[in-house]
Amino acid sequence: MYGSAENFIGRVRVDPLFNADNDIRVSAAYVTFEPGARSAWHTHPAGQRLIVTSGVGLTQQEGKPVQVIRAGDVISCPADVKHWHGAAPGSAMTHLAITGMVDGKSVNWKELVTDEQYHAH
Repeated sequence: MYGSAENFIGRVRVDPLFNADNDIRVSAAYVTFEPGARSAWHTHPAGQRLIVTSGVGLTQQEGKPVQVIRAGDVISCPADVKHWHGAAPGSAMTHLAITGMVDGKSVNWKELVTDEQYHAH
């Protein structure tokens, strides 16, 4: 399935591996961003871990500089910290997203990342 234009800029494919349930309150999915694609700003009530499996990407926590991420990197997205992630302008990027859930919710979507914010690295 592909990410919605409300939550992503550019083409983003999401391939779920498993959903959270009563036994394990985490979900996992491979997320592939085409060059220049990225998520909107968002938070996770129980945090998230990203494991970059291929390509080069970018991520940013609110108030901090944009970081370049590469295959093999593990990124920690703490609970309730506003952030975004996506592919670098010249490279696709795939990561495994492992996301916690609280009260049936795993993500709180915010505003889209502007081009100025995206290119600030």
